[in-house]
Amino acid sequence: MPLRGLPRAASGQEKVPGMGTTLEDAAEARSASMAETESLPKLREDFRMQNKSVFILGASGETGRVLLKEILEQGLFSKVTLIGRRKLTLDEEAYKNVNQEVVDFEKLDDYASAFQGHDVGFCCLGTTRKKAGAEGFVRVDRDYVLKSAELAKSGGCKHFNLLSSKGADKSSNFLYLQVKGEVEARVEELKFDRYSIFRPGVLLCDRQESRPGEWLVRKFFGSLPESWASGHSVPVITVVRAMLNNAVRPSDKKKELLDNKVIHDLGKADDSLKP
Repeated sequence: MPLRGLPRAASGQEKVPGMGTTLEDAAEARSASMAETESLPKLREDFRMQNKSVFILGASGETGRVLLKEILEQGLFSKVTLIGRRKLTLDEEAYKNVNQEVVDFEKLDDYASAFQGHDVGFCCLGTTRKKAGAEGFVRVDRDYVLKSAELAKSGGCKHFNLLSSKGADKSSNFLYLQVKGEVEARVEELKFDRYSIFRPGVLLCDRQESRPGEWLVRKFFGSLPESWASGHSVPVITVVRAMLNNAVRPSDKKKELLDNKVIHDLGKADDSLKP
């Protein structure tokens, strides 16, 4: 989906109710969106032909796990590497060619080689304050992520994708949003050729680990009208598909910020191709 805003309405033209755009503008935007959606299969094929390599940080978490599965199903990369603190058990045949690099995040400089030679990187690394405490949360979500990004940059990574959060703001009074905002800004300073930030709302998923609070949140959003819920939440599979649909699209932007609405639109782009 186009990330730029729609043109302003010219005087004397009929506007779409509740919006600052004309019916003509909206029609043009829908037409451009459809054209881009229809080009996805070719974009993927062109991307595959480039034989790019990818690494995933946080593949043991829900988003990383789904991302790995989707990457393998789409066959977008010639080499897939997981970087984590432990080796994952991947018994299925589809995972046989996945490389795994086990690192100590407290001594990442000793494992710089794990970050070398990757064209694209996806960072889904993160924990919660409840699980790790405030200090542990900052160490994982800020320190580990930043050091990993530095090593990825030094190792030749061209396109770095960061899973952040809706409301991320380094000046926020809330620790979670403050850390997310700080990380976004500091990774930008590394000047990757392309840097994509994803700011989803509440992630709707069925975690392998039990988090009763998140179960209640999923039930809450599931009972709301879709138009309202989609503004504040998003299924993990939609986030993952948005990440990959965005990755295969050529872009001359150094930095891309994809909010919850854009994630919804881009992640569901394939739906409109189905009969």
